Amino acid sequence: MLVALGDPMRQSILDRLSDGPMPVGRLAEVLPISRPAVSQHLKVLKDVGLVTDRQEGTRRLYQVDPDGVATLRAHLDEMWARSLTAFQRRVENENRNE
Repeated sequence: MLVALGDPMRQSILDRLSDGPMPVGRLAEVLPISRPAVSQHLKVLKDVGLVTDRQEGTRRLYQVDPDGVATLRAHLDEMWARSLTAFQRRVENENRNE
């Protein structure tokens, strides 16, 4: 998921989808890339579980997958907690050595 979000355009797409479901054409209207490029980025986001899609009439609507975002958040929270713990240990060790 983090690798997929390493691309600024995918970040922008996910951000726009956080406002609600959108079809590819609408995304292409508001982004500086072509409709096929938007579709490729959406495929990557869908493959990693950050976006889902559903058929509505003749178009396909894409939206943020709350479960995928929850998984990403849990990973980031865990990483942040480990980083803070490591920082705390380092500060404590430095204080002991003073």
